[in-house]
Amino acid sequence: MRSYILKYQLLLWMAGAVMLAGCSKFLDETDPSNFTVDQYYKTAEHARSGVNSIYASMREPISSGFGGGAWMMTEFATGLAATDLGQAVNSYFVKDLINTPDNGYGRTYWVSYYRGIANANLAIQKIPDINMDEAEKKKLLGEARFLRAWYYFSLVRMFGNVPLILEPVTLTSPELKPMQAPVEEVYAAIEADLKEAEAAGLAWTDPSGKVNMGAVKALMAQVYITMAGYPLQKGAAYYELAARKAEEVIDSKQYALFPTYADLHNPGKKNTGENIFMMQFRTQIIPSSWQVAILPYNKNISAYSDETGGIYANVDFIKAFDAADLRIREKQFFYTKFTSESDRSKTVDLGGYYIYKYFDETAHVSTANGDLNWPVIRYADVLLTYAEAANETGGPAVKAYSAVNEIRKRAELPELAGLSQAQFREAVWRERWFELCYENTTWFDMVRLRKAMNLTTRQFEEYVGHKFSYGPVVSEKELLFPIPSQEILDNSNLKQNKGY
Repeated sequence: MRSYILKYQLLLWMAGAVMLAGCSKFLDETDPSNFTVDQYYKTAEHARSGVNSIYASMREPISSGFGGGAWMMTEFATGLAATDLGQAVNSYFVKDLINTPDNGYGRTYWVSYYRGIANANLAIQKIPDINMDEAEKKKLLGEARFLRAWYYFSLVRMFGNVPLILEPVTLTSPELKPMQAPVEEVYAAIEADLKEAEAAGLAWTDPSGKVNMGAVKALMAQVYITMAGYPLQKGAAYYELAARKAEEVIDSKQYALFPTYADLHNPGKKNTGENIFMMQFRTQIIPSSWQVAILPYNKNISAYSDETGGIYANVDFIKAFDAADLRIREKQFFYTKFTSESDRSKTVDLGGYYIYKYFDETAHVSTANGDLNWPVIRYADVLLTYAEAANETGGPAVKAYSAVNEIRKRAELPELAGLSQAQFREAVWRERWFELCYENTTWFDMVRLRKAMNLTTRQFEEYVGHKFSYGPVVSEKELLFPIPSQEILDNSNLKQNKGY
């Protein structure tokens, strides 16, 4: 823990003090532009900038290049993704189910997200003492608590028992080398933070991309439906909670599915409509950092010089879609051809199904500087969460059918009707697999359900023992990712996950 908590909480904030000490023999006055922890968090502006810093850590795993990208970790773990990027060994370790604690993807997540948690802890401790508008203070604390909950929800699902740190850490803190907390304790902290965020007076939507009420309630629905399943198996009561929170988002009428899939990768649709909560990117400032990953390997179709072939769809997964599904038609969710960078009148056959959901056409055709946000919570997920959770508590009622059929109607598929509870359950799971593919969602579904879709039969089978279409077989250890080896070297209190 020492490696990231001190480096990014104390060292970051105390850099000003160190610099001043080094210059004291040359200057007699204090530079007011430098801050220590004690000097900061004095004004409303400090509070806002402090909370803004918590968001930044969300973006770090998304960065991609010829070494791959950490966000691919949960995609290759599904068996639904392929790659042509031979030098991205971390991708192959996960894809071929030979993962190790030395995988850099896992450590990127661990370090980035605990950095975000450290910044959240500092904001949650310091903001209450600032003399500022109380309503605004409450909203800022709501944002900080939501973000801390989101980081912990990601970590606990990926790594299982993880350190639960809810206060700023100093050189004398016992949390400098913390023990891991039981999964249930981590979930209790996540739920507590989200309840605080829910009561913070946040607006239902926020066009600037900040945390909003829709995001809070949607994340609560995700947390509760996960708690209903594995590993906690809290069952019906938590399916009911998940259904209720998802229904509140639906009933708010603040969100709606986009009429076309093109809207999903339209920079003009950021933080609106279907996009409940997103990681924020901006061309020329913080450009979208994954565009090179979704290009085929060196086909010379893009204004980007790096065409990595980092990740694309397993063709067996494409074959599992209904043949009439709009989502697999050209330039809907996937693309199989594109114009040549040297002559846009010529078309290049790419030889695979590449991810078009995230494709910034302007960046690839001309600017090489992406302007897309990364989707964190879409309204489509809320609809499917509601349908699944409501079915578990009362069977496939009218409103549950309506939710899943909204997804199917956009895909130009017939509406579901007349299904048993078990049939409806698997129908909703299939829609989750197809609709939310390559959005860092499917692996988490597989683990909470302990189910995987057989791509040949389209039926669901046990996750442990499931055979990927290209050969590897899932074992019990793949229920979690390994704790990064460097973290265990730095903190002997950490215990490795089973099988690693």
